Amino acid sequence: MRKNLFILTNFIFILANAQMGGLGVYKFLDLPVPSRTSALGGNTIALQDDDFTLSFQNPALLMPSVSNQAAFSIVDYFGDIRHGFTGYARTLPKVGTLAASMQFVNYGTFQSADEYGNIEGTFKAADYSFNLSCARQLDSVISYGLTLKTIYSKYERYTSVGSAADFGLTYRFPKRNLTFGLVLRNFGYQWKSFSGNGREELNKTSQIAICKRVPKAPFRLSLAYQYLEKWNLQYSDPANPAPTEDPFTGEPIKDNKLKDFVNNFGRHLVAGAEIILTKNFNLRLGYNFLRSMEFQLPDRKTLGGFTFGLGVKINKFHLSYAHANYHVAGGSNHFTISCKLSEFIKK
Repeated sequence: MRKNLFILTNFIFILANAQMGGLGVYKFLDLPVPSRTSALGGNTIALQDDDFTLSFQNPALLMPSVSNQAAFSIVDYFGDIRHGFTGYARTLPKVGTLAASMQFVNYGTFQSADEYGNIEGTFKAADYSFNLSCARQLDSVISYGLTLKTIYSKYERYTSVGSAADFGLTYRFPKRNLTFGLVLRNFGYQWKSFSGNGREELNKTSQIAICKRVPKAPFRLSLAYQYLEKWNLQYSDPANPAPTEDPFTGEPIKDNKLKDFVNNFGRHLVAGAEIILTKNFNLRLGYNFLRSMEFQLPDRKTLGGFTFGLGVKINKFHLSYAHANYHVAGGSNHFTISCKLSEFIKK
């Protein structure tokens, strides 16, 4: 059984290496919606806990202990944009842990005008993904899961329909309080394009991560490496190419291979830390290197890439909040509430 799983994982991983990260349609699928994920930098694919929202990024994190959990998350994004998700999980004997969820992005209301600037009315734009997930435990240390997505997007009169799948795997080292995670995201097909002429590729991507609970200390640390299929994530502006000569001496600028290596490597990393103060309250911190480098300003320091938040259990409800910094214009606020419905049933 393990041998077959190993072959399947390697086959899908080879397919992922043929794709280029950062390009594709339905980019909203990559938004880190749950508050806990957002507070930890935007990646929690190796954080194994009794939290249904973690499976939003890695379906293998659908554990039997999250059975009968329901969750709702809303994000106060930029402008009038709101996005979030809602879902429910249930474990079925001899089948596995199943979940149904919906992710959405509402871009607000826009004015419609003709080519002369005459206002003709208003229109709306939104994205939706309807998801079905299933996870199974191969044994006491290995779990795997699959999420199937049906995607619908509507921008004014333009619509698009697609399908995608996420494959997740976790491997636990119980004696070391260490978990390894692997996720292959957004492998699918666009059935109907916005223009009706040709189809666009989905933004296929692959990620690995580790998470460790520090012994005899209230810390849980995580580190993720994203976009395995693409090494160079730096953006080159065609309208403003990097200089190749020194403006004062006219000498050619030599490439700094060590600097380029560190820059490229760092852009793949996401780091997070949970400070577990009590079983009902914890603090969360994160840093997204790529986000920090993309939104940095040449003339001033910013907090872009830093994230923070907290989680608290009040009675039967788990409440989470996160704030993610992007640039000097602001950031996003994430709110999540979850509960176990079985706790409301009197025995």
